[in-house]
Amino acid sequence: MRFSRLLLPTSKEIPNDATLASHIYLIRAGLIQSVGGSGLYNFLPLGKKILDKVRLVVKEELDKAGCQETSLAFVTPLSLWEESGRDSEYGKELLRFKDRKDNDYLLSPTNEEAMVNLVRQTVKSYKQLPLNLYQINLKFRDEIRPRYGLMRGREFLMKDAYSFHATVEDMQREFALMEETYRKIFTRLGLDFRVVLADSGQIGGDGSKEFMILADSGEDDIIVCDACDYGANVEVAADAKTGDICACGATLRLTKGIEAGHIFQLGTKYSEALKATFLNEEGKAQAYEMGTYGIGVSRLLAGIIEQNHDDKGCIWTKESAPFTLDIIVANAKDEMQATLGENLYKKLGDVRHVDVLLDDRKKERFGPKMKDFELVGIPYALVLGKGVKEGQIELIERKSMQKTLFNFDAEKIHEFQTFDDLAAKIYEHLKSNNALPGVA
Repeated sequence: MRFSRLLLPTSKEIPNDATLASHIYLIRAGLIQSVGGSGLYNFLPLGKKILDKVRLVVKEELDKAGCQETSLAFVTPLSLWEESGRDSEYGKELLRFKDRKDNDYLLSPTNEEAMVNLVRQTVKSYKQLPLNLYQINLKFRDEIRPRYGLMRGREFLMKDAYSFHATVEDMQREFALMEETYRKIFTRLGLDFRVVLADSGQIGGDGSKEFMILADSGEDDIIVCDACDYGANVEVAADAKTGDICACGATLRLTKGIEAGHIFQLGTKYSEALKATFLNEEGKAQAYEMGTYGIGVSRLLAGIIEQNHDDKGCIWTKESAPFTLDIIVANAKDEMQATLGENLYKKLGDVRHVDVLLDDRKKERFGPKMKDFELVGIPYALVLGKGVKEGQIELIERKSMQKTLFNFDAEKIHEFQTFDDLAAKIYEHLKSNNALPGVA
C-alpha cells in the first residue's frame, strides 16, 4: 500500500468525549470514526485491516480446535427469546422493532437462542455430537451509557461459539479445550492476560471464566498471582485481598482488568427451555449439554492499545499491526531516495511477502511522516533520508524507538543486486527479532 493512496485522516486533536488512551489514539490515528457520539463507530481502512488481522487469529485457533464457522442472522425473532425467558431479563438493552407485517424482532446481543434453534432443526442423534459452532458477527446492545470508544460501544464485533454434547463430562472437556484455545489466541496477540473465575451473569450456567487483559484502565478488579496463573474476579473471590497467600505460596495482588473473553458451562439451561433434544444411545430424547464461548473481537483492538501505547500514539503487536514495516521516503522528490524506496517496497513486499506501507507522499515533510508513523504505531519504520547518498538507511523499532543502521554501496543504487541484498538484510533482521507474523 502507498501512503499517497491511503485514506488515513490522522489528527492532533483529542476527541472531546475520549478519556482512555485507546479511544483517543484509535480516533486520532484515523482508524475509527465516531458516528454521532452514540457508541457507534465506522472502521476506516487501516482500522478495518487491523480488525481483520485480529479476527484471523481468532478464526485460525478456533478452526485448529475443531470448531466450525457459521454466520447467523443479525436480526433475531423475539419469539426465540420469549421461549428462553430472557426477553424480560435483558430489558431495554434489547433493541426491539417490528417489521412491516407487525412481527417482533431484535438486534442480536448474543445468540444462544438462535444457535439452539439452528441445532434443534438439524441435529437429531447422539452420533452427530459433539458439535462446536461459532460465528464472528455483529452484535448490538443498547447500552444506557456507551463510553470508552470500542471498549463499551453499542454495536460491536463478537466471536460467539456454542458447543453441544451428550454428557456433562464431554461438555467439560470442550470447556477446557476452549480455555486452552483462548490462551493461544490472547498469547498470539501479544497480550498480558489472566484467566479468572467469574460470575455467569445473564448468560447463566454453573461455571464460567473470564479472560482479563491487565490494564490500569480496566473496569474490573481482579486478584492475581504473579508466580502462577491464578486469578479471580473480586466479585467471585470476595474474601481474597492484596497480601493474601496463594495456594502456590506466593503473594496475591489486586489489579485492574478488561474483560475480553468469557466462557460458560451452560448445562441444559437453553436446550430445555427451547425443547432442543436429540436421541441418545438408548433411543430416548435428551436435552443437549451446552457450553458457550465469547470474545469481544473489536474490543480486543482497544485492549491491545491500552496495554501498548506511549505519549506518541499506538504500538501494535506483530499479529495485530496494520503493516509490519513503514518505508518512509523523507524527500519523495529526491531521485535516490525515491528509487531506493520503490525497489525496497517491491523486494520486501512482493518477493519477501512483508506487509509494507510506502510513505511516498510528495507534499509532506519528513517530520509529519514520522509523526504519523509514531501515532499509527506500525512496528518498524525504514527511514530513507539524507544518509542515502552515503549508503546508509535507518530501521526504527516503534516500541523502543531503537535505531539500526544498514549500509549499502550508494554508487550501485541502480543495480538489481543492491536492492536484493539490502532487502535480504532487512528481512533477516525482522525475522531474527521475531517481528514477522506467523514466523517464529
